[in-house]
Amino acid sequence: MSRTRRVLGALLCLLTTALAAGCGKDGSPPVKGPKTDQLPRYRVDTGFRLPDSPTWRTARGRGHLVVGAKEDQPYLGEKDPAGGGYSGFDIEIARMMAASLGFGPGSVRFRTIASANRETALQNGQIDYYVGTYTVNALRKKLVGFAGPYYLAGQGLLVRTDENDIKGPQDLAGRTVCSAAGSTPYQRIAADYPKARLVSYDTYSICVDNLLTYQVDAVTTDDAILLGFAAKAPDEMKVVGKPFSQEPYGIGVPRGDDALRFALDDALAAHERNGDWRRAFKATLGLSGAPVPRPPHIDRYPAN
Repeated sequence: MSRTRRVLGALLCLLTTALAAGCGKDGSPPVKGPKTDQLPRYRVDTGFRLPDSPTWRTARGRGHLVVGAKEDQPYLGEKDPAGGGYSGFDIEIARMMAASLGFGPGSVRFRTIASANRETALQNGQIDYYVGTYTVNALRKKLVGFAGPYYLAGQGLLVRTDENDIKGPQDLAGRTVCSAAGSTPYQRIAADYPKARLVSYDTYSICVDNLLTYQVDAVTTDDAILLGFAAKAPDEMKVVGKPFSQEPYGIGVPRGDDALRFALDDALAAHERNGDWRRAFKATLGLSGAPVPRPPHIDRYPAN
């Protein structure tokens, strides 16, 4: 099979942007991806109450949670274009948090929010909390609150398998690099490697599309995200070099709702202790080949 045909075939798979949909006959399962019967089930705390949290009170009044997420990140947060369901490690984190807050699986509504719009969505009450490879940093803490972190990633580079000259960020001078608008990885390349030619889009799947069609030379974001994409088309793409940052993923909440933030910290700690966190990782992100790591220390920072 020619490279062009392999690229087009990989594109057809990738651009479905869903683990629940694969290349093959209609209804066939993907080669790799979360399987519903292997995902953990989380005990719903039906007696839970959090009256000091305006976010929780609003969600309880409407009868369901609205959770912001990504829809195009394999093994982390993906949306099935056919059925509309979401899957991945971030999605499981969101579901286990919801169970601890007293909301069952049928009482969680996911809403796709682009990286550049996360703070606005939380500030305007469009979502109750956000779980989607959301790096905790000092600047963002001035705008929103964070529970966790629940995972520690590191920035990496995704290139085509026929690319041998890019082995790390030091090789990006004069090369076209794609990342998501408003993301921490985009900002780091702009600040630390200014000789790279940066382009940005709302989603990483568009970056991957452009990589496979030779419009960009590399895609940069957290290694967890890149491993998922590479695992979907291993003959076409590879992750190169070592991670060159630390990206602690947190659960974004409205700033000032410390009652909700602390409740999520407690819930996360409980799910790490009872094995839910590990089981969720193995059933989702672990399918990319990544070993199960130790959860990072939860940063229960003081109330704002």
